[in-house]
Amino acid sequence: MGYEVDYFHARLEWIEGDEGTTLDYGTYGRNHLVKCPEKPAMTMSAAPQYKGDPTRHNPEELFTASIASCQMLTYLALAAFAKIRVLAYTDDAEGILKVDEHKIRWVTRVVLRPKILITKEEDRNKALALVEKAHKQCFIANSVKTEIVNEPEIIVG
Repeated sequence: MGYEVDYFHARLEWIEGDEGTTLDYGTYGRNHLVKCPEKPAMTMSAAPQYKGDPTRHNPEELFTASIASCQMLTYLALAAFAKIRVLAYTDDAEGILKVDEHKIRWVTRVVLRPKILITKEEDRNKALALVEKAHKQCFIANSVKTEIVNEPEIIVG
């Protein structure tokens, strides 16, 4: 039995800069370039608490954003198939990084807080049910061990 396979590519580039060397954890630069084919390059850094540049995106933020984005895109597709008109979708997602008993740091939980504006009151229950269905079908959620919690709010407007 075969599987459908899609490939996604990213190139990271880091070089020693004027800040310092990797011989000193406190001084080497954390900024690096991320390039994905046919898209603008993005300069990233470590999170500020790991001596990164607070004005740059960091992996923890983008991990959280990728889960929230995949959830939203899956939700919108399911809403389209269910003929539910969505006027707006916002999510104030939060990733929680902890240190476990073995001193390993990992994002243990991502809380998604989608606010979904729909047009018809009679679609409210269906729209709410699609949140869980979207979670089960989200490619990124299915790829990580992180607990993902949905706290949805359906608004009719």
